[in-house]
Order: sequence, then structure tokens, then C-alpha cells
Amino acid sequence: MECNQPLAPRKSSSFSAGRDEKRREIDRNLSLGTVKVEQGHERKQRRNEETIQEEEEEEEAEERAANMEGASNREEPEANLITVSGDIDNFLAVLLAVGDGRDGRHEPPEIPESTIEKFVVLVEEEIAMYETGDEKWPSGGAESSLLDAIDRVSKLTTGLRKISSEPKYQQAVNRSGTVLHQAMCFLEDEFHSLLQDARTKQEAVSSSSSKTKPQPSFSRLYDFDRHVPPSSEPSSCKPSPAYTPEAVERLHRIADSMISAGYDAECCQVFAVARRNAFEAGLLSLGFEKVSIEDVLKMAWESLETEIATWIKAFRHTITASISAERELCEAVFAGHRAISDRLFRTLAHCAIIQLLTFAEAVTMTKRSAEKLFKVLDIYEAMRDVMPTVDALLPDEGEQEESSILVDPKTEISSVRFRLGEAAVAIFCELESSIKADNSKTPVPGGGVHPLTRYVTNYLKYACEYKNTLDQVFKEHRHSEKPSSTDGNGDNSRGSGGGGSGGGDNRGNNGGNGNYNPFAAQLVGAMDLLHSNLESKSKLYRDLALSNIFLMNNGRYVAKKVKGSPEIHQLLGETWYRKRSSDLRQYHKNYQRETWSKLLACLRDDGLQVKGSVAKPLLKERFKSFNAMFEDIHKAQSSWVVSDEQLQSELRVSVSAVVVPAYRSFLGRFSQYLDPGRQTEKYIKFGAEDLENLIDELFDGNPSSMASKRRT
Repeated sequence: MECNQPLAPRKSSSFSAGRDEKRREIDRNLSLGTVKVEQGHERKQRRNEETIQEEEEEEEAEERAANMEGASNREEPEANLITVSGDIDNFLAVLLAVGDGRDGRHEPPEIPESTIEKFVVLVEEEIAMYETGDEKWPSGGAESSLLDAIDRVSKLTTGLRKISSEPKYQQAVNRSGTVLHQAMCFLEDEFHSLLQDARTKQEAVSSSSSKTKPQPSFSRLYDFDRHVPPSSEPSSCKPSPAYTPEAVERLHRIADSMISAGYDAECCQVFAVARRNAFEAGLLSLGFEKVSIEDVLKMAWESLETEIATWIKAFRHTITASISAERELCEAVFAGHRAISDRLFRTLAHCAIIQLLTFAEAVTMTKRSAEKLFKVLDIYEAMRDVMPTVDALLPDEGEQEESSILVDPKTEISSVRFRLGEAAVAIFCELESSIKADNSKTPVPGGGVHPLTRYVTNYLKYACEYKNTLDQVFKEHRHSEKPSSTDGNGDNSRGSGGGGSGGGDNRGNNGGNGNYNPFAAQLVGAMDLLHSNLESKSKLYRDLALSNIFLMNNGRYVAKKVKGSPEIHQLLGETWYRKRSSDLRQYHKNYQRETWSKLLACLRDDGLQVKGSVAKPLLKERFKSFNAMFEDIHKAQSSWVVSDEQLQSELRVSVSAVVVPAYRSFLGRFSQYLDPGRQTEKYIKFGAEDLENLIDELFDGNPSSMASKRRT
């Protein structure tokens, strides 16, 4: 899947380094058709025996060639490139007319050797002047004049090569070919320099750039509640143009000249090298450095998190901005050469995308763990979201021959995205295994919220912020799902309520109902496994009242998180939520029964009256039992923990509503039977207000003495 290795960040000329070899090759090719010059004159004598019409045509052609040769032999000390170019144009016109057969003659014209020599010398001098000067590339009219002269050399060389078998053209062919090669080397250098100017600016920008700030790891949610929003927002920045319009126009004219002269391969290579280097510099400016698959696999997760966030930024920017700008540049520089433009753009786009996909593919190979789910989904979303842009930039090529040269980037993106989807489903499904594996035997002090409850609930709540994406990947990879685990007695509470407010059983709809939501079913399954695990952990408490406080704490924590998240609430369904609310009410009733029912038994009237009078010894025993039991309850339950303020208030109010009125009534009816003074102080330790204040101290997690709260 790897694209070719990045080329060195310097110009790599395809022919400048071997100019001597190419010149020798030109000489060898042109020498194959060498014959003696005198053979042309012998053929001319034999033609005297032909028809009168042919003789007249031949005389006219000779006269035109003689006139041109005479003009070239005249000494013109002030002749310059412009005037000599006119003579070359006249010769080319005659040469073209003969080649096309428009003037009726088949014999090539006589070559004006002095004119051609003067012309190529002037072109050589013009090129040498810019090569040795401070400013290598001319501007304005000088630019047009030089390019026109080089184009004229190209046309002259092409025209002469068509008739190179004639010995009288051998020297001219060799001379013009040599100058043309020099001119192409010069243009290649200028083409490279113009392309490099923008890259130098990009590298300056990249050197001052900084990497994306790392996003906190999800594993920290295990310890405290916090919302960490997704960090993969699409990049909306538009790249500034790499080249000015004037530079683009110059690049276009140079490319046009090189392609017309048959040096399109060299031109394309220089362009591809420069733009590949510019792309590398652009990634650095976004903070992303190319890393190998091996490096990614060795990277610590905290470091990889940062790299993923940077990669997402670079990937979105590359697809939505950089590649689009690259297409515009290719079309402008190679205007009039659509096939070349398309081929260059597709190659550059392919290499850019494949280089970025290598990193994403490496992420799918890393060891799977729960905290990696959200970064995997971020990468998945980035790939999914850019596909419309990729489709627009790289439409299908049909059965074009070039389509088989490179793997379609769209196919590669889809392939990596598929593996990311598989990884996401597998990671999420492993959550069930981690819940089952948590079989710690140490109860949470005070019956507080268990760390497993915090972890699973926050994990699922955060996962539901990716609801649409997880819906998509679970439907695409339904075969990867684990079957729902129901109890042997047919309890299907695992699937109840999942997948919408209607609260239907999603599992039963599998295959027969289009509303079946595999992600919702998996979510409900994870929640129900958590519920079962917590019920098992509640049995670690010897005090049944504390066991119910533990279940209340954890149940309220889950319910509050679900109620506060529309996404998870919708997926779990209203039926599921009502069932959990009902469980909470039952835990509350169980707590009151286990704790306060026994205390209220001390305030019953049963057995206190014997034959119409109050039995004081029994009354005293009732007061002593109530005082001792309440003190024990206060001492124990003031150290219990109810972190949710609303639940804490509800518990205190419900206890006060049951205990205080009953105590006030009992006190009012029987306190008069105790002798005032020492006896009253010994048996009546609390007033009704004292009880209410002491109850308000429960569930704070701090044991407190009630000595200062006793009735004086």
C-alpha cells in the first residue's frame, strides 16, 4: 500500500546530469543517414530529362533557395535574434510547404547554413546570458522573445530531422539538436527554480508551527466525571495560493515549450518531485511527521493519541484543501495538455493519500483496548466525511489504461475505513468482557459509587456521542456482534427498551424488522451486565441496609447520567429507564425496612398498658432500647456515603417523615409516666427536634458524636 519512497528534497534532473551522453546519442542517430553532398547534384542533372513542367517547378524552387542562401550570406553586422528569426521562419515555411507537398515539388530546399548557424549562436548567447546573470529568468518582452526563440529551435530541429537522411542537412541537424538540448536544460532549471520558490516559503511556515495539544485519555474518566468532547472537527482553513498568477503563467509557458519539444517526461518529473516535496512540507506545517507502521506499533498510547489528533487535522486539510489546490495548479501549468495534467494530478493525489492512510492502517494494527475506541471512531469519521470530496476530485476512470497503474485511492480509503469499523465494533464488544471480569471482593467504603459504575457509565455515555457512527459500524459489521446473553429462565431484559423511546425488544426484531439496532442492543446488554455485577457486589456488605444504600447510590448515578444524555436515553429507551427507576424505589423501601422498622418497633403501644395502667419498667426498657438503637444507627450511617445531594436529601426527608412524628407522639403520650428530674434525663435523651437534626447528619461519610446534640 505504500507509495514510492519520497524523493529527495532537491531537484532531480532527468537529463541535465547526462547532457554529454545525450549529445553523443543525438550525433549517433543523426549520422545514420549521412551521404555525400554531391549526390544531390547528380539527381538534379538526371531530372533535366523529365517533362518541361517539372523543370520549371525545379527552377523556381532553386531560385527561392538561392535567394535565401544569398540573403544569409550577406554581411549584416547589425543582425540580431529578431531579424535572424524572420529568416528562420521563412525557411521553415518553405520546408513545411515541401513536406506537405503544397508547392508541387518533392526535393527539399537548399539549407541556409550561415543563417542557421547565426541563429543558433544567438540563442546560445541569450541562454548563456541568463544562466550567468544574477536574475536567471527574464521578464516581460524578454521572456516572450527567449521562449519564442527556443520554440523556433524546436521547430527547426523537428523539421530538419524529417529530412535528416539528406547529407546536406546533417550538420544543421546536429547543431540545432545540440542547442535545443541546451535550451531544454535551461528551461528545466528555470522550471525547477520557480517550483522551489513556493516550497521554500512553505518550509519557513512549517518551522514555526506547533503540534496539536493532546486530548486527555479517556481512561481518566475512570476516576472522576467529566465530559471530554470529540476533537476531530473538520479543518475549514483554505490554503493560500502557492504561486502568484505570474509564476503560474511562467510555469505554463515553460511546460508548453518543453512538451512541444518532446521533453514532456523530463518536465513532468521535475514537477512531480517539486510538488511531492511541497506536500511533505505542508504536512510538517500541520504538525504531522511521517512515521512508519513499526513506529506506530511501538508508540505509547498517550503519544499516539496526540499523533492521531494531528493526523486527523492533516488528513482533512489534505483532502478538502491541498489536493483541490493541487488539481487547480496541474490544470493551470499544463493547460492544453489534459492527459498530462490528469496523470500528474492522480499520481500526486494517490501518493499523498496513501502516505496518510499508512498511519491510519497502522492504528488498526495496534493492540485493542477500551480507551482507543474514540480515537478509532474519530479516524473513521474523518475518512467517511471526506469521501464526497474525494469522489468529486477523483471520478471513476472507467476502463482507461492509466487506471491500472495505481490503486484507486478511494478503494484504499474504503479498505482502511472498513478495518477501522471492525476494530471499533470489536473494542466496544470487549466492554462486556471487562464488566464480567471485574469480580473484585472488596466493597466500596460507605456504600458509595463503585469505580466500575463510573467507568462503564461514562464510557457508554461518551460512546453515545458517536451514536450515528456506531450505528453505522455495527450495521456494517453485524457479523462481528456477539449474541445477546439471556438467562436460562428466559429473562430478556437485556434487550428490552433498547433502540428508541418505544422501548420494544430489539433482539426479537433481528432479521424481521428494519428498526433493529444492533448498537442499541449491545448498549442495553452492557448496561444490564453492569446491573448484574453491582447486585453481586452489594452482597459483599453484611448490613442489608448498607447493601441497599450501595445499590441506590450506583443506580441513581446511572439514572442521572442516562437522563442527562439524550443520545443514551434514546438508545436505552423509556421502558429501560422506568424499570431502573422502579428498582431505585424498591432499594429505598428495603433500606427503610431494614433500618427504621426495627427502631419504630420500640415506639409501639403493645404491652405497655397492663390492667389500665402503664407498666413503667417496660416503658423504661422501651426508651432505653430506642436510645441505644438510634445511637448505633447514627454512628454507623453518618459514615455512609450518599454523594448525590438530591438522593441524600430524599433519604433524610423520608427517614424524618417516618421517625420524628412517631417519636413525638410516643413521647407525648408516655413521658408523663416517668418521674421528672433524674429519671426523665436518664430515659428521655432526645427531643423530637434533636432527632431531626441528627437524621440530617446521616450519609455525610463522616462519623460524628451525638453528645452535643442530646436533649438537655
